[in-house]
Amino acid sequence: MTATIPSHLKEYEPDDLERIFNRLVQSVLSETRSESSTNRIAVHPAYQQIIGLGRPAVPLLLKEDERRSGRWIWALKSITREAPVAASDRGKTKKMIDAWLAWGKQKGSQWKETAPGMPMRKSI
Repeated sequence: MTATIPSHLKEYEPDDLERIFNRLVQSVLSETRSESSTNRIAVHPAYQQIIGLGRPAVPLLLKEDERRSGRWIWALKSITREAPVAASDRGKTKKMIDAWLAWGKQKGSQWKETAPGMPMRKSI
């Protein structure tokens, strides 16, 4: 089952955004668990809905990439229209994540550790 964002929501309260985002992330993760193709994951309806959340979702995406994997790099690039990853680092997941995290910190996104391995967004 794919999670959906109510169409009447145009602006999000931070708690609502995080709740919607987390529901969509769980949908992507559970429904693409055995998928290895980044292209197929990125066209998953819930992944596309995460992209549709726009810039307010960027700190949440950065947090997810720091916590798990580079699964959200495509979404970050789509939303921000930026590419902080050096050409020589493309395809190197750890370096790609590090480049996006550095980019996020440079742009003012902040999150903090609340428990081992569980960073939490501090501000948008």
